[in-house]
Amino acid sequence: MSEILTKIDIITRPINFEKFKVELAKIGVSGITVSDVKGTSLQKGYIETYRGVNRENSLHDRIKIEIVVCEVPVQDVVDVTRKFLSTGKPGDGKIFIYELANVVKISTGVEGYDALKDEK
Repeated sequence: MSEILTKIDIITRPINFEKFKVELAKIGVSGITVSDVKGTSLQKGYIETYRGVNRENSLHDRIKIEIVVCEVPVQDVVDVTRKFLSTGKPGDGKIFIYELANVVKISTGVEGYDALKDEK
């Protein structure tokens, strides 16, 4: 039987991340990757002064959360994300969902869903 692997990328504000991480664990998400990123969209920038010179900065501090799931329903991850990371204001971010062709564990060569499991 073929297991469907799905990658979920979430780009959002860092607010409430710790609560969000705990809630992901409660629904069975055991591994995540988090990166500090900067981004812009339809949000307006802000003026900052550096050494007496005003300049417009349209990049905002965000985090990118990467999750790969197989057994955990994607909709559960989406629901938890919206519940804990939404402020109801522009700039809350986006959720990107991709179907993955495969995952390979570098150390052992194990592939697919088994590559996501922790080694004991």
